[in-house]
Amino acid sequence: MGKMLKHQRRGKGSPSYKSPGHRSKVDLRYRECDKQEAEGSFKGEITEFVDDPAHHAVLMKVLFENNEERILLAPEGALIGGRIEAGAKSELTLGGVLPLSSIPDGTSVYNVELRPSDGGKVIRSPGSYGVVVSKEEGKVLVKMPSKSVLLLDERCRAQVGVVSGGGRLDLPLMKAGTSFYIMNARNRRWPTVRGVHMCSYTHPFGGKGHHKGKSSCTARGTPPGRKVGHIAARAVGRRENRKKVKVE
Repeated sequence: MGKMLKHQRRGKGSPSYKSPGHRSKVDLRYRECDKQEAEGSFKGEITEFVDDPAHHAVLMKVLFENNEERILLAPEGALIGGRIEAGAKSELTLGGVLPLSSIPDGTSVYNVELRPSDGGKVIRSPGSYGVVVSKEEGKVLVKMPSKSVLLLDERCRAQVGVVSGGGRLDLPLMKAGTSFYIMNARNRRWPTVRGVHMCSYTHPFGGKGHHKGKSSCTARGTPPGRKVGHIAARAVGRRENRKKVKVE
């Protein structure tokens, strides 16, 4: 008897495919923006660095002067005992949280909000940063690491600096076990075996050498054991952009 396909096993549910939410130490979000932060500022001190399996970058624990403790993304160059500020009227400090309207043009930023008070959504990968390009009528242009430019509300908050952990992928893995533990921390099964390398009783594309032996297009209502490949695909292959020449 053949084995269940990987997506069948994953959909059925088991401890092997359990969500790793219990490993996460923190929900990385900015604090709720109140009147003090919107109109003033308050200072904080970096007390500890946190290694969270859910994030590749290093996190920092900050104790603010109002005895509130928050965990934020640490920038390159952050130190324990370092001072940061948060708020619209705060000074420009490494790792500080400010609205885009208070950040000068040309400043490197990260952990940027797409909408005011959404907690920070983009530019969170290790070593990445964006640049504040210009401001115009309540909007701010931010250049992303992909070189694209976003037009954001000036009330959106961001941190100043570059995300810590840059160059993480520069070193070679050296052995397969390292890759296994990296994927295990992200709850991804590794290694992934292609269907054409399996036996015919394990996968519909198996048992025929290194080719599928049949079309990879599959109907929407196909039984689970055959539902692999291009499911309900409109078209496959490269898209032809050439103009059709009418032959008279």
